[in-house]
Amino acid sequence: MTDTTNKPLFYTVSEAAKVLRVDANTIYRAIREDASPAVKIRTRYIVPAKAIEALASGATETGGVLDVAAMVQQRRMEREPAQRWR
Repeated sequence: MTDTTNKPLFYTVSEAAKVLRVDANTIYRAIREDASPAVKIRTRYIVPAKAIEALASGATETGGVLDVAAMVQQRRMEREPAQRWR
């Protein structure tokens, strides 16, 4: 399913890597380290297009470099209280 501009809702890891101009292994590593959202379908991952757009807009809005490690740490801290109560 795509929107009216024919942009995909999800990218394969290879497609996401091409869009971001990085190696596919970099995307897989980011997924494993919880630095990038992804959906796992059986043994394959797909990356939401909105996640890639958010990276681009974040860099544009701040006018600087995004610190992905800080983003990962923030996401983990936000999830930590919810995981304690499970």
